[in-house]
Amino acid sequence: MSNSPPPRSEVPTEHQWNLQALFPDDATWEESLASFEKRYPRIEAFQGELGKSAEQLREALDLMMDLAQTTERLSYYAFLRVSEDMGNSVAQGRLARFQAVATRYAALSSFVTPEIQAIPDQTMNEWLQTEQLEPYRIYLRKLLRYKPHVLSAAEERLLAMQSEFSQTARQGFNALTDVDMTFGTVSTPDGERTLTHGTYAGLMQHEDRSVREKTYTQYLESFHNHRHTLAALYNGSVQLDVYSARVRNFASSREAHLFDDDVPVSVYDQLIASVHDALPALHRYYDLRRRALGLDELRLYDTRVPLMRDVKTRYTYEEAVDLVTDSLHVLGDHYVSTLREGLLGRWVDRYENKGKRSGAFSAASYHGDPYILMNYNDDVLNDVFTLTHEAGHSMHSWYSVRNNPFQDYGYTIFVAEVASTFNEQCLADHLIAQSDDDSLKAYLINKQIDDILATLFRQTMFAEFEHRTHAMVEQNEPLTIDSLTAVYEELLKKYFGEAIPLEAHSALEGLRVPHFYSAFYVYKYATGLAAAIALYQAVKAGDPAALDRYLNFLKSGGSKFPLEQLRDAGVDMTTPDPVQAALKRFSDLVDQLESVILST
Repeated sequence: MSNSPPPRSEVPTEHQWNLQALFPDDATWEESLASFEKRYPRIEAFQGELGKSAEQLREALDLMMDLAQTTERLSYYAFLRVSEDMGNSVAQGRLARFQAVATRYAALSSFVTPEIQAIPDQTMNEWLQTEQLEPYRIYLRKLLRYKPHVLSAAEERLLAMQSEFSQTARQGFNALTDVDMTFGTVSTPDGERTLTHGTYAGLMQHEDRSVREKTYTQYLESFHNHRHTLAALYNGSVQLDVYSARVRNFASSREAHLFDDDVPVSVYDQLIASVHDALPALHRYYDLRRRALGLDELRLYDTRVPLMRDVKTRYTYEEAVDLVTDSLHVLGDHYVSTLREGLLGRWVDRYENKGKRSGAFSAASYHGDPYILMNYNDDVLNDVFTLTHEAGHSMHSWYSVRNNPFQDYGYTIFVAEVASTFNEQCLADHLIAQSDDDSLKAYLINKQIDDILATLFRQTMFAEFEHRTHAMVEQNEPLTIDSLTAVYEELLKKYFGEAIPLEAHSALEGLRVPHFYSAFYVYKYATGLAAAIALYQAVKAGDPAALDRYLNFLKSGGSKFPLEQLRDAGVDMTTPDPVQAALKRFSDLVDQLESVILST
């Protein structure tokens, strides 16, 4: 019996997010878009006037921030409605209309940054000390960093006009993988299961090896059938990244993407080097996994199944909320009560439905709730960890909104992954501490190992792939299906080790990762985990000052650059120490697991 996900129309209201904090309904959104179209041309009156006085600049910035808050609300609502059902043409049309309007506004307002950059440094420094510009000091200082990379007003206008169609590769990938591609069904001892992005993780943890093999093979076979299209889409995305970096006078696309966070490329390189040094511990874990499963040879479809196969976990969504909030008691009653109310009060779109965007995310804006998209499955423990991960993002946003003006509230992804993985550390320890079953404890240790593997090792492998593919384009080497799979196959062999053979289409995995369409993003998962482990250990020790520093970190939003925020919280990511400490924890957990397995 097939268990296909239901259409959106059949999802109970209480299981859906409530977007009324953004707009009461679609009609109100339409009215706001129409109003925005009438209002945004007012920005044109400031062209040529921004350098005349601090008062004039303040007036322009006030208008821009007012318009920006409107566009953020319009954007998030339209994006979330599309995410509910990627095949909903009405929702797609709404998002497309917003993007068209936003592109016109971006083109009209493109003079602002070049005009601000053209203000003489001495004049700007004097203005920044005035009362008029006090609310925008942080915003302007960040903006002025880009002076060497900002073009003329005419050139900026041309770039702004490209913003709508620059999303084509990403949109094409999403439409292909979330809507057009199908994966069939998989026979299990319990009957036929529909294979989707949402069910893939659970089936890959199935205790029946033939189910895992069929799932892995069938899933990647679908990507193989579309391999040339996927390669072309990814090539288009990388080409755009390289083009954008070159026109803005960056040495490389990697440097351009790290510039936003003021992160030196040495942090990226240190991460990869540290992980390479730790690969023997990873290979030792894979061999332990082989022995624990009683296999002569470990295959890629054996790398996710829990080693303690007699342990079953099943948590309803409500039970998952209980686990998550109980595990976060170290963060105080206010944090916990706020989160619990949100998770049960319709911040979350809970379950998979037909056409729904795969995976999970937190989408927060200055107005509205910090929404969470889930595709929750009761029998996948990883989904409980996903819930607490996304809850970390949402609570980070909740604190940031309430402690910063709009222009300073937006924290970067670099620090966002700290808050989310901090929560995962809390949950892992909580589950282990509350269990009196040795098998379950071993299961949870194994789960912690696999999560560190997925976040630190795997994301670093992805980061290395991104770096190499972008470097290929920068060196005028073509990205084809053959060159892309060759790079990815080499990385698979390095990270999994020579003892694990590759399957027929394993190298196509590199073309199914949605985050690759947000270039140089995934390394932040790895650095975020390293920082989160260090901060969690400090808070867990019961030091009130450590808790205060962590909560102040959440409250700081985008008011500082991320490396400064983390130093204030107690972690220096410019050194390899936090990453190496996290890798040491991985090795120690492998030792613990091996001791448990050998003693049973």
